[in-house]
Amino acid sequence: MAKRLIDISQTIRSALPVWPGDTAFALEPVWTIEPDCPVNVSRLTLSTHSGTHADAPLHYDPRGKTIAAADPALYIGECHVFDVRASRGLVRPADFDPEIAGGCERILFRTFDHFPHDIWVSDYVAIAPETIETLHRVGVKLVGMDGPSLDPERSKTLDAHHAVKRAGMAILEGLVLDHVAEGRYELIAAPLKIEGADASPVRALLREL
Repeated sequence: MAKRLIDISQTIRSALPVWPGDTAFALEPVWTIEPDCPVNVSRLTLSTHSGTHADAPLHYDPRGKTIAAADPALYIGECHVFDVRASRGLVRPADFDPEIAGGCERILFRTFDHFPHDIWVSDYVAIAPETIETLHRVGVKLVGMDGPSLDPERSKTLDAHHAVKRAGMAILEGLVLDHVAEGRYELIAAPLKIEGADASPVRALLREL
């Protein structure tokens, strides 16, 4: 029997909430099927951080690698989902069992009771830099979460992102984990290979093990 796939991606659409001041999504036809045209073709306008996305090091480091240089293997493989909805402000090492993370290279955090599909939430739970450091010590290579950023919205220092930089880890943000129980899964969430880009939307999936 085939293992169940769980879609943990946001739907990219015109009403998609975006980071304050960022580019709204738009889809417009360029060609339309008619007697002289056999196909529909559309133009997309969107942020590299639209919906569920992978940050590249270039997003927070002017000398960082672009998303086209990301190793797709980091985004595919066994992961562990932690339910940390009891966290307040920041997810800290005391909010989950880092030993469970040991031996699993990809960790995802659920912080929302209900993912905010239709509104922008500014006071989301972010990730403490010491949590990134703890995950790195037990061999984690990718950290993901349902919030829009590892760092608080008003942060100017991006401490969690820079902890990721020091650890050489990958980042997924904006995951939808409402219907995902805590535990182990296979993650499938490779970013698009966009030359020069600081991030990429992804179609993120979990497969039951």
